[in-house]
Amino acid sequence: MQLSVIILNYNVRYFLEACIRSVQAAIAEMDAEIIVVDNNSPDDSCDMMQRTFPEIQLIENIENVGFAKANNQAVKLAKGEYVCILNPDTIVAEDTFTQLIKFAQSKKNVGAIGCKLIDGSGKFLPESKRNIPTAMVSVKKIMGTKNSGYYSSLEENEIGKVDILVGAFMMMKKSVYDQVGGFDEDYFMYGEDIDLSYKIKKAGFQNYYYGKTTVIHYKGESTLKDKTYAKRFYGAMQLFYKKHFQRNLVYDVAVTLGARLIPLVAPSEKNTQKEVHKCVFVSDSVERFQQISNLYHPINCVRVENLGHFLSQLKGKKKVEILLDTHFVNLKDSIQIFEKQFGYYKIYPKSSTFILGSDSSKSRGEVLLLNESKNGS
Repeated sequence: MQLSVIILNYNVRYFLEACIRSVQAAIAEMDAEIIVVDNNSPDDSCDMMQRTFPEIQLIENIENVGFAKANNQAVKLAKGEYVCILNPDTIVAEDTFTQLIKFAQSKKNVGAIGCKLIDGSGKFLPESKRNIPTAMVSVKKIMGTKNSGYYSSLEENEIGKVDILVGAFMMMKKSVYDQVGGFDEDYFMYGEDIDLSYKIKKAGFQNYYYGKTTVIHYKGESTLKDKTYAKRFYGAMQLFYKKHFQRNLVYDVAVTLGARLIPLVAPSEKNTQKEVHKCVFVSDSVERFQQISNLYHPINCVRVENLGHFLSQLKGKKKVEILLDTHFVNLKDSIQIFEKQFGYYKIYPKSSTFILGSDSSKSRGEVLLLNESKNGS
């Protein structure tokens, strides 16, 4: 088998379904498998999996064992030559995996490979490619210093060597994952990807960023930017520093204080009310358009098959919500439309009963059930 896609889920049932549908499209012509681990979600994620995807291997944990341990569970069962660690709040393009495997096969001594990640508004996520958070970099990052050196200077659409990749999307040979011991289970949430990337480099492999394929990472679904996040994130950085760098009293004190003080002053992010004057449903289906129109009433909603022509005549684009029917627009083209940052976006996944999207990487997205009223995610 060529590829095993590992998806760890916690309480994001609709985003998980959309993610799986995108992965299924991407592996349709490959010898590949999907393994889903659920960390005791209180929603109906597992019921959905058994009902909608009975053919997919599902690991149901009876408690939340954290990111590292859950992914390690799944990788032990993986049959693929390559494994891809994938967040449930992501949407991949139809050719994402084939591009990356072809690239991996063209290089020697490849470690982990990442790709370009954007949020639900189409904005590039700089954590797609990072440098090693040395003591000095860690202190600058914690203190909020501009140009701290935390992110790689590689251009977002380029291909090149990087130190650290993000756990929302990491692909590598299973043999590499096994050789370095997988994710370090001392981390519960956050920091595991930094630690794994660094272990891969220390083992003599080279990590790569591949900016020629883009994946949507809604991010707010799995990473709410509040004080709890700040406490866990900076605590993880402190753990990484202690594990991998020689002790230095000044830096040790600075990182320790930062990890403890920053969470106290970190602002909690809240959803802000957006202003939508028009919605545009990109589709060839009158029936599906009727479903969408019912959801958006009384907002003016129009159906178009040529989005580019419509937008060229439109002013105030940021007040437009663009709904992409993936029965009509494939995922790769949908992602490219996201990257143009025309307005707000939602996706209607194939064979689903909902649409979803997120307007910020720092707050929760929105799920709308077809033929029903609005529902939070």
